[in-house]
Amino acid sequence: MLLRWTFWFLFLGYHITETNGQALTLKEALQKALANYGTLRAKAHYADASKALVKESRREYLPDLNLSAQQDYGTINSINGPIYGYRGLSVGSSGPVLPSQNWNAAFGALYLTNINWDFFAFGRAKEKVRVSQSQVILDQSDLDQEKFQHQVRVSAAYLNLLAAQRLSRSQQNNLDRSLALRVSVKARVINGLNPGVDSSLANAEVSNARIAWTNSKDYELEQSNILAQLMGINAPGDGFLLDSFFVARIPKGIYDSVQIKQQNHPVLKYYENRIALSEERAKYFQTLNYPVFSLFGVFQGRGSGFYNNYGLLNQDAFTHTYGTGIDPTRANYLLGFGVTWNLTSPLRVQQQVLAQRLISLGLKNEYDVLNQNLTDQLILYDSRIRNAMANYLEAPVQVKAASEAYIQKSVMYKNGLSNIVDVTQALFGLNRAETDRVIAYNNVWQALLLKAAASGDFGLFINEF
Repeated sequence: MLLRWTFWFLFLGYHITETNGQALTLKEALQKALANYGTLRAKAHYADASKALVKESRREYLPDLNLSAQQDYGTINSINGPIYGYRGLSVGSSGPVLPSQNWNAAFGALYLTNINWDFFAFGRAKEKVRVSQSQVILDQSDLDQEKFQHQVRVSAAYLNLLAAQRLSRSQQNNLDRSLALRVSVKARVINGLNPGVDSSLANAEVSNARIAWTNSKDYELEQSNILAQLMGINAPGDGFLLDSFFVARIPKGIYDSVQIKQQNHPVLKYYENRIALSEERAKYFQTLNYPVFSLFGVFQGRGSGFYNNYGLLNQDAFTHTYGTGIDPTRANYLLGFGVTWNLTSPLRVQQQVLAQRLISLGLKNEYDVLNQNLTDQLILYDSRIRNAMANYLEAPVQVKAASEAYIQKSVMYKNGLSNIVDVTQALFGLNRAETDRVIAYNNVWQALLLKAAASGDFGLFINEF
């Protein structure tokens, strides 16, 4: 119990030192990451685009209404014979069949209103809307699972940076002890109480401690940069000031039993919606087997600069006047009902449906693999939690023993009862014990985070804060 309280106040003092400035809490880091991270913002736009496409799919059921007006100038020579306007590469010149070519030309105009409505196609329009709606659900679940995974990544980066900062502090403490030891060694060497080689060994220990401290600072800056990237912000030059107070305690829900709930796991839900979208596409493809029933109507007005008596007897009965040529003097209307059915479509659609159903089976296999992996991970992380807790309980004992051993060897060396090798070994043992303590305490929270990630319940982790 005394060890626990000693360690608690040690962390409390460290926390107070850090929070002289405004510390970045884990929840604040998560809020900034969800608001700023580019991938999340991109997927939010993709989800909004899918919603717009649902509206577009619904409006495809509306009839086509076309307005057209053209005013032309040309000749109207014609001949008897068949013609096919292949891909629109023909001219609709209508006039009498004259015995020879002439170049009489006048203005003409065509005004057209056309409406076409495919009012029944065996549910094709509805199925297309359902496909679009399934795409919206998929894109939204993709955003949700990306947010879930990103929260896990940010939390892991936060814990890694916190561990890196505490390791740097441990290395700083080790360097301070090495410097203090060197002062003591030099004093004894100058007074002739110890050989000069002790001073060299002390210098080597200081250099080693300084290199370890420098490497730890590099690692700390690297982890700070990773956290900044995940938060979507620029890394501060002097690093982040983190809240380390929670590390000093055991999570309340560390031993809670959890199971994977497929309907709530964000990643599994995304894979499930991939299957649903594929099945909706298969249903839509099936509707392409059937005919389309249409209603259509046309209203047409025409104007011409050629008079009604233009022909074999009077080929001068036309005018070049623009206003006369474009004035609509004739009108026609047409109403109709039609059906279109490509009888070879079922041969192609059959393979489309088959291919889509095979894709659905493949997506189901991927879902099963992910579900099995998450189940196995949950079992693994329960074991990791037990091991992390075992190390958590052992770490203070190791630090206490290593600290006492170092103090003992230091006192014995100052009194000429020990040598420099024993002291440096004790110094190394204390540094290793402090490092192991940092890792052990951090691993408890990392294990809980991994358990939350595998179960799909991020609240299992974040509710501890």
